[in-house]
Amino acid sequence: MSARTLDPRGVRFTAGMTSVILALGLVTTSWRVLAAQMVLFGMCAFLGMRLNPWGYLYRQAVQPRLAPVDPAEREDPAPVRFSQGVGFAFTLVATVGYVAEWTALGIVANAFALVAALLNAVFGYCLGCQMYLLLRRFAPAGASASDTR
Repeated sequence: MSARTLDPRGVRFTAGMTSVILALGLVTTSWRVLAAQMVLFGMCAFLGMRLNPWGYLYRQAVQPRLAPVDPAEREDPAPVRFSQGVGFAFTLVATVGYVAEWTALGIVANAFALVAALLNAVFGYCLGCQMYLLLRRFAPAGASASDTR
């Protein structure tokens, strides 16, 4: 794998920090909290994973204290970026729900995002990454509608 792969421990650390923010959003039903998380998800999904402040904190404060990760265990960033896009979509819906005072919608979308983040933080199971791999299985890279002649 290339030097642009991700340390899976950093991905889990970030998911843990994200879980805290999403739990705070769920408890407070604050659109501002969800909007802040939505911006973080959007930056990572659409601009690049290195923009994540939790990833930066991990690289600067936590990773130097850990043994180096085996290169074979490093992760491809594409599924993780896709999962950040999924998180962006859920936090967008939650933010709109809270702003529009459709609290039930906000809570449900917020809770789904929180469950996904907790699964990643606690068990290392990334739902968005699994969705990415499933979609790639059905629509491999480079495939288009014109390829199905």
